[in-house]
Amino acid sequence: MYFLQGCDGSVLLNSSTGQAEKDSPPNLSLRGYQIIDRVKTALEKECPGVVSCADIMAIVARDVTVAVRNFFQDNFFCKKNLKEQNGFN
Repeated sequence: MYFLQGCDGSVLLNSSTGQAEKDSPPNLSLRGYQIIDRVKTALEKECPGVVSCADIMAIVARDVTVAVRNFFQDNFFCKKNLKEQNGFN
């Protein structure tokens, strides 16, 4: 049985024994660990022992939000421009 403890970011911690929160059944459906692990590695290289898992979650959430927003804005304006070019309002 797994007992989940810690902050929301603790799901990012790895374990060599398979006892980490990311290994517990409720978290097995989570995706994107490889992206977050790359961010963790880069941050740890620049700021060893300073950046917490919660900080990493906040940084990744911020960057994903900007990327998704930009994607939808670009597609919205592209569709709007195509409609205008074809005479649709």
